[in-house]
Amino acid sequence: MAGVIALSACQTPGKGTDEIIGKNNPEIINGLMTPEVLMSFGRVSGAELSPDKQKILFGVTYVSVPENKSNRELFVMNVDGSDKQQITHTSKSEQNAVWLNGGEQIAFLTSESGSSQIWIMNADGSNRKQITDMGKGIDGFSVSPDGKKIVFIQNVKYGKRSVDVYPDLPKATGRIIDDLMYKHWDEWVEEIPHPFIADFNGKEIMNISDILEGQPYEAPMKPFGGIEDFAWTSDSKKIAYTCRKKTGKAYALSTNSDIYLYDIESKTDKNLTEGMMGYDTNPRISPDGRYMAWMSMERDGYESDKNRLFVMNLTTGEKQYLTDKFDYSLDVLQWGTDNNTLFFICAYKGTEQIFRIDRITKQITLVTEGDYDYASICPVSNDLLITQRHSLSMPDEIYSINIPEKKVSELSFENKEILEKLNMGKVEGRWIGTTDNKKMLTWIVYPPHFDPNKKYPTLLYCQGGPQSPVTQFWSYRWNLQIMAANGYIVVAPNRRGLYGFGQEWLEQISGDYGGQCMLDYFSAIDTVKQERYVDADHLGAVGASFGGYSVYWLAGHHNKRFKAFIAHAGIFNTEQQYVETEEMWFANWDLGGPFWDKNNPVAQRSYANSPHKFVDKWDTPILVSHGERDYRILASQGMAAYDAAMLRGIPAELLIFPDENHWVAQPQNAVLWQRVFFRWLDHWLKPESTNKK
Repeated sequence: MAGVIALSACQTPGKGTDEIIGKNNPEIINGLMTPEVLMSFGRVSGAELSPDKQKILFGVTYVSVPENKSNRELFVMNVDGSDKQQITHTSKSEQNAVWLNGGEQIAFLTSESGSSQIWIMNADGSNRKQITDMGKGIDGFSVSPDGKKIVFIQNVKYGKRSVDVYPDLPKATGRIIDDLMYKHWDEWVEEIPHPFIADFNGKEIMNISDILEGQPYEAPMKPFGGIEDFAWTSDSKKIAYTCRKKTGKAYALSTNSDIYLYDIESKTDKNLTEGMMGYDTNPRISPDGRYMAWMSMERDGYESDKNRLFVMNLTTGEKQYLTDKFDYSLDVLQWGTDNNTLFFICAYKGTEQIFRIDRITKQITLVTEGDYDYASICPVSNDLLITQRHSLSMPDEIYSINIPEKKVSELSFENKEILEKLNMGKVEGRWIGTTDNKKMLTWIVYPPHFDPNKKYPTLLYCQGGPQSPVTQFWSYRWNLQIMAANGYIVVAPNRRGLYGFGQEWLEQISGDYGGQCMLDYFSAIDTVKQERYVDADHLGAVGASFGGYSVYWLAGHHNKRFKAFIAHAGIFNTEQQYVETEEMWFANWDLGGPFWDKNNPVAQRSYANSPHKFVDKWDTPILVSHGERDYRILASQGMAAYDAAMLRGIPAELLIFPDENHWVAQPQNAVLWQRVFFRWLDHWLKPESTNKK
């Protein structure tokens, strides 16, 4: 392993739940990243501009590995980054913070009272008061433009429990299931989120009503939807919300969500996107309240379809498709400060960039550039934006963008002290030829203090999704810089099936998991391994989710290219996956349909390429990891792959997490994962390593 870490933080570990987890100050040896250093970064998020556009409110999450938990604190600074002040100092995280009462107060969520509730405080953090006591707690909220109403999210009971059927068995734990979507992501679906409207007088909420009272539908949509799926009209009389009004099998098969406009006085809603058959999400109301912008996918069942930009005149119902000539997919959407300008973020040639579009002319302009990912948009004016930005070499910080001057300035500097002590590896973008004579952008990350006269073991990074782009992402688990810090060259291809290179490039992967995308992986590693500084005798391949599928598939087809594999949360048996996963639209679209449909050539090709059918060709050591609360790809997939390797006599190891889902989120589990990850790679790819199994 690269270096030794002694972790020192502004906290008193081991004293219980009342200790405040604050900013970390890790000792860094030789300028190298380690798992403990990776956990020490402050995680910046949630920038909110004050009503007078003079201040920025944001949060920073700090992690304590000894305490195995995190804590989020709130900060305020001027829009130029000056006078940065921490305004909370508590042991409970403050979330969902927004300006209130013209900027004199701040509303936020905290579990200080035992459950997540709405609190308010002065803009300097003083005079904290709890204003809700909603029992189960609140998951998100938004205050109306006039400040007199609040919409908040709370879970309600869904379906029947066994005790509802047999009241005389109150301690029975069995679940009686008679429909699909009984599990989702990492939970058994016994509760669903509903939006509630309440009056707010600045001190308390009252007259609470459930927008979806008595309806078995969720809003926002799980697992990733949140308060961003709600938008107030400028007069505070209506609210737009996203909902997929389906349950059970119909929900499992369809991505057809719609945006509804709810009238608070009449308690009725209108479907604004009826007849639009894919995902309709993220409603945004224009400053004058006349227009609604939103993101829309065209095809039902295709969750990775192109995310298009639409605008609707709320008076006439007329719709405009603004990005019909634009071959990229939206990720983030925001109005400018007038009613004709919109900003959006999308994956663009291996990065996430901000664009501006004129509603009337549909003219699109690229606002940002460079090897960075932009993650949010908060307009001060149409010429000045507040944003979050990260890269493969730096976590999120808050920046300002002066558009006319093309000037980008860092404002928050949360992680400046840590970054100054680290030596990050050089990141290089290289366009590599593919087997079908196309060009593929591949990110190469070199070890710190790289010496081209030496030879380095090299890793092929296999991306998940399968449609998640390989941009300038910063990850606290699949971090390419920590791989480089451990002495590896990292090869990260934007293979077929990823956003940012046009719709044709994206869609090619559907129904062809074992096809061109795998040839793209071979093209990337075979090209880079020709370099004199690559140790072609010590190559590894690593990946999660579809990246895990890729590793399992490569294990049966690599023709001795690789000497070690790591697969996390991967699909091993596609037939097993089809009848185990929850979101059936995904399996139907990407695999082509059920394995029992013998007359479906696309589906039959998918199942013929299932990695488990090539275990007889496995010959390379493999580490498998999985979370038992992963209901997207069940842990049985990882266990089956591990068992198969062991039965074949292949050196193998299994890292199983009983309390993790598709990710590895808990701090000590995250550090454990990193340690096992590099111990395994070092053992097989570094002959001289002392980090032996």
